[in-house]
Amino acid sequence: MEPHVPVSRCPSPGGSFSFPGFAGQAIRGWLVRPRGAEGPLPAIVTYVGYGGGRGLPHDHLLWASAGYAHLIMDTHGQGGGWSVGDTSDEAPGAGPAHPGSMTRGVLDPASYYYRRLYTDAVRAVDAVRTHPGIDPARVVVAGGSQGGGLALAVAGLVPDLAGVIADVPFLQHIRRATEITDEFPYKEIADFCKVHRDKVETVFGTLSYFDGLNFAARATAPALYSVALMDEVCPPETVFASYNHYLGPKEISAYTYNGHEGGGGHHIPATLAFAASVT
Repeated sequence: MEPHVPVSRCPSPGGSFSFPGFAGQAIRGWLVRPRGAEGPLPAIVTYVGYGGGRGLPHDHLLWASAGYAHLIMDTHGQGGGWSVGDTSDEAPGAGPAHPGSMTRGVLDPASYYYRRLYTDAVRAVDAVRTHPGIDPARVVVAGGSQGGGLALAVAGLVPDLAGVIADVPFLQHIRRATEITDEFPYKEIADFCKVHRDKVETVFGTLSYFDGLNFAARATAPALYSVALMDEVCPPETVFASYNHYLGPKEISAYTYNGHEGGGGHHIPATLAFAASVT
């Protein structure tokens, strides 16, 4: 299996990028680089929030403008909610599911949707490290919400990252989240369990394999978290649980009066400073 399908060698600072993810499925993305920059460059690998896809290349200019190569990974089976995607979910159906991705294949860890997505996220790091213009020792993973949860999962699975940026991360302390918020996407799990009353322990048995707390407890790269104290989508209790479990050096920015938008543009200087400090 080809380890990496490289970005087009065009003079443009951005280009389509694909690599084999779970079971060899082609996962698309964008690789955006500073025009004319000579490598090897440090790289940021960004994962997208729930329901979104890779968007358009000109949506992602911040990191390239700061001197980084920037890979934005598409999310298979998503990309129709708020940001366009271009990677279908090729896995066959695996049992009943609530609309969305949270319960797709949830009755068995081997068939669960996030098994495939976590694998894709790890393979994105493997792929970007093969690019001749990127320094494989200076790769930071990043994302917000679902993307932050993916970044933390990768941090627990890839031992030699330069850093991790997890903004208002999703998929942390999952069972507790379903008990304290009635907001989607966690509500997908609660609604499924409301119907499948006899499958509740099976559901949470599967989800325990994918809970970010367990990956945070293995992760050693320096990490920057953010949390919003009025966030009803990813409740702050779940984010702090992940932060407290995180094994490596860490810091957290808290936004007292914000919801799931978190720090927004006000948090960008902190992320740029953090990335500069670890790369």
